[in-house]
Amino acid sequence: MNWLILIIAGLCETGFAFCLGKMKGLSGLEYYLWGAGFLAFLTLSMVLLAKAVQTIPIGTAYPVWTGIGAVGTVILGIIFFHEPATFGRLFFITTLIISIVGLKLV
Repeated sequence: MNWLILIIAGLCETGFAFCLGKMKGLSGLEYYLWGAGFLAFLTLSMVLLAKAVQTIPIGTAYPVWTGIGAVGTVILGIIFFHEPATFGRLFFITTLIISIVGLKLV
């Protein structure tokens, strides 16, 4: 169950990075609404991470959490922020995913 909680925490990390990206160049109410989303995802991500490390070693949980957040943020950046999907970026994201799965297996 704590692995599922850790995965959700990683997805929430992606959520707060997405909100942060959406805040760029905004002002007024829209800025504050995305900021509220950022704070909500940040808080939920940290709470869930803290719950997950009660049974998963921190040396495994933290890299998995940040890896999920990094992969998700790159994917969202490509889809929503029109960042380049170069061979190099996709190659290294793939190696990151393989590393995350490797941590889970060992």
